[in-house]
Amino acid sequence: MTSRIVVIPTRRAHSNHAEVARSIGVDIIAGRYAEGTRLPGDAEMIAMFGVSRPVLRESVKTLVAKGLLTTKARVGTVVRERGAWNMFDADVLAWHLDAGIDKRFLNDLAEIRLAVEPRAAMLAAAQRSEEDIAELRRSMDRMRREASDSVGFADADLALHVGVARASGNLFMRSIGHVIEAALRASFLLSAPVETEDRDTVLLWHQKIVDAIAAGDADAASEAMVYVIHNGMRRHEGTVIETAPAEPLPSADTGEQA
Repeated sequence: MTSRIVVIPTRRAHSNHAEVARSIGVDIIAGRYAEGTRLPGDAEMIAMFGVSRPVLRESVKTLVAKGLLTTKARVGTVVRERGAWNMFDADVLAWHLDAGIDKRFLNDLAEIRLAVEPRAAMLAAAQRSEEDIAELRRSMDRMRREASDSVGFADADLALHVGVARASGNLFMRSIGHVIEAALRASFLLSAPVETEDRDTVLLWHQKIVDAIAAGDADAASEAMVYVIHNGMRRHEGTVIETAPAEPLPSADTGEQA
C-alpha cells in the first residue's frame, strides 16, 4: 500500500481568537512547535496573525485551558508535553485530524475504546429499549447498503457504535462516544474493509453485537465488541501511515528554526 497522510479537515472557528487558537494548536500537534518550545513574543504573533493583543491573549488562554501551553513569568508561553494535552477536548481532537493522524493516535484511540466500548455493549444488553434495537438495526442495514470505502459506510459504522453507547444508559459512556465521534469516523475511514472477505467479517461481527444486545446476552455483546475493535486495529496495521515532516517554526529564543 502507498504511504499517506490521513487528514480529516474540520470546520473552521467562528471567531478571531478561536481561529488563532486553532492555528497555533494545529502547529503544536503537528510538531511545528515542539514540546518545551517557547512561542514567539506577543508583537511577532500579533503581526503573524493580524489580530489585536486581547485576541491573541484570549487564544493563548484557550490553549492553556486545553493543556497545550503554559505561561510563566519571565519565561513566556511554552508548549507543554503531549501527556498534558486534554485529549477529550473536542477541539484538541479536531486539531489532530487537521494536523494528520498517525499510528500512535490510532492505537491510543483503540485502547480507550477497549476500555469503554465492551462494557457499554454489556450494559446495552441489559438496558436497551426497543427503539435502541431498531436504531442499531437501521445502522446495520445502512452498512450493508453502502460501499465499504465510502463515507456513508463509515458514518453508519459510527452511528452503530454511538448507538451502543446510548443504549448503555450510562451518561458518561454516551458523552465519551459523542466527544470522540470525529476521531472514530476518521479511524473507520482509514480501516475501511475494502476486500470482500474483510467486509464480510466486519458485517458479521457488527451484526453479532446487535444480535447479542437484542438477545440480552451481555457476555456475547462484549466479546463481539472486543473482536470488532481488534479487527479494526489489524486493518490499521496493514496500512502504512506517515505524517508529513513538520517544518519547525521560528523559535522565540533565537529567531532561528527551532
